[in-house]
Amino acid sequence: MVELSTAIDHLATEDVSEVPRLQLVEQLIELHWQMARLQAQIARRTGVRLP
Repeated sequence: MVELSTAIDHLATEDVSEVPRLQLVEQLIELHWQMARLQAQIARRTGVRLP
């Protein structure tokens, strides 16, 4: 969860116009995967399962 929060904070403070597009894409993909991992952890801990 700390990783996700750090990634969000990092993206929030950056001026995206100064970030090369490839780096921005890589950061967004990494953020997506961190969010997916967090959702999976929440599902495991709460017993939520897909039908």
